[in-house]
Amino acid sequence: MPQHPAYEAIKPYLPEEPGVYRFFSKDGEVLYVGKAKNLKRRVASYFTKTHEHRRTKMLVRNIYEARFTVVDTEQEALLLESALIKKLQPRYNILLKDDKSYPYICIKKERFPRVFLTRKLIRDGSEYLGPFTSVRRVQSLLEFLENMYPLRTCNLKLSKENIEKGKFKACLEFHIGNCKAPCVANQTEAEYNEDIRQIKNILKGNFAPVKRALQAQIDEAAENLEFEKAHILKQRFGMLQAHQSKNTVVNPKINNVDVFAFTEDERSAYVSFFKVVNGSIIQVKMVEVNKKIEEEKENILPLVILQIREQLQSNSKEIIVPFEIDFEEKGIKLTIPDTGDKKKLLELAFKNALYYKKQRDAQKAEKNASQKQFEILNQIKKDFRLKELPRHIECFDNSNFQGSYPVASMVCFRDAKPYKKDYRHYKIKTVVGPDDFASMTEVVGRRYKRLLEEDKSLPQLIVIDGGKGQLSASVKALKALGIYGKVAIVGIAKKLEEIYFPGDSLPMYIDKKSQSLRVVQHLRNEAHRFAITFHRNLRSKGTFQSELEKIPGIGKVSVTKLLSHFKSIKSISEASITDLHQILSLKQAKSVKAYFEKE
Repeated sequence: MPQHPAYEAIKPYLPEEPGVYRFFSKDGEVLYVGKAKNLKRRVASYFTKTHEHRRTKMLVRNIYEARFTVVDTEQEALLLESALIKKLQPRYNILLKDDKSYPYICIKKERFPRVFLTRKLIRDGSEYLGPFTSVRRVQSLLEFLENMYPLRTCNLKLSKENIEKGKFKACLEFHIGNCKAPCVANQTEAEYNEDIRQIKNILKGNFAPVKRALQAQIDEAAENLEFEKAHILKQRFGMLQAHQSKNTVVNPKINNVDVFAFTEDERSAYVSFFKVVNGSIIQVKMVEVNKKIEEEKENILPLVILQIREQLQSNSKEIIVPFEIDFEEKGIKLTIPDTGDKKKLLELAFKNALYYKKQRDAQKAEKNASQKQFEILNQIKKDFRLKELPRHIECFDNSNFQGSYPVASMVCFRDAKPYKKDYRHYKIKTVVGPDDFASMTEVVGRRYKRLLEEDKSLPQLIVIDGGKGQLSASVKALKALGIYGKVAIVGIAKKLEEIYFPGDSLPMYIDKKSQSLRVVQHLRNEAHRFAITFHRNLRSKGTFQSELEKIPGIGKVSVTKLLSHFKSIKSISEASITDLHQILSLKQAKSVKAYFEKE
């Protein structure tokens, strides 16, 4: 394998020390930033190995210059790599960008502090708990806390002087039980601050002191014979236990731990993060990492861990991971559990990562399908000379047998797919004998007269199964309704798949491989199938009716009852006299049974 010029230039100077390397293009663009435990070995791997991934080959081909920075430890290399990726956003690096403004719960620095959701951190001495990864979770937490500890939501200045002077009146929130009205001295500052202290414990996952305090209050109320107060406190205790049970997933002794699970495919990696305090999951985050080149999971996970811990301001001293990684930070312990509660936590995080991957795969598939759908519609618009995308297309076909049982069908496609809810059958009412042109005029006229009467939207394209004759007959119906020119209409002839336009004697031929022709063929075939099925059913029903009318004492009304109840001649022939007598007289039932026994 010939040596790469950029590698040859840097090769003599590469040390066997930790550091960060950068690859540049000919134009000076930073293509890739990476970290290494051993710079010499890591950089050499790009130029001395055969790469399977197409984008890795492309990266190596585009490298014009390589540079490196030596650091003391691998952790310093990781920090520098992360900072450079965020700053430079190199083309071939995994994406670590995250501009989200995460929600916090603010405990305002003021007398009788308010507790509320915010995304803005103001340096005024207020306490901010979080960040949280879900607004919905914060809202549900606040709702739970409001039920446990009624706090004020107003922004009144509740100074001691203002309260003593009686400047305020208890508002509606007090009267409906959402606030204890400290504004009129109904609640002391000490009592209010005790509630705030317990709220902080709950938000931090410290349930034990909250439970002890509540139990002490219950006991005190019971001793003082304050049974109503004891009942309210007991209800709160039950709410707290229910809240804790929903959040506790493992041993409560597992405290202040970060859990990271990992799964991947060829294009992306997915990381699931749990923050666990006293056995409760208090924070959850899912991350998708888009891979640009061949990236080993041992290199991806440390970067994601660093990013998430930085974003969520985690101070956990233990990190649970699924496999060995190079992540050295003072005072941080890495754990790869084999058994026990920590293993269960990791498995739960992994299960969530798999669900997240499945969800993202479905979203990508839907997006790709939507994009493909748009391309098909755009192609139809181009091929059929339309003014707008044909999101709604309808197709008509006729069917008859030697002039008997003449029927037609209309099928509807929305966004290039069958929309069976809008399929319609038609019995031809005004035409005598096998006249396809007149039949087409009738059904097209009936269809769009009804849409106009019901003020429903017209399709962007009408397709007629047939050549110039059927197309002209359909145009006649549109002109009679005054909508010719408002809706595009074409005919498709079966033999050579010729497309006819109104007023154009020469047909157009669409490329046989074109997606637009395939959609129109699908439409035509659906309309034909739908018409034929309806026609056969009518013929069968007509044959059955003729057969049953031969039975003595059975007229058209009785035939209709029999077919409606038993559905087929076979079922009628196998029915007992008792069954037949349910819908016919006894005499008629015996006559039918005798007829089929004779047959």
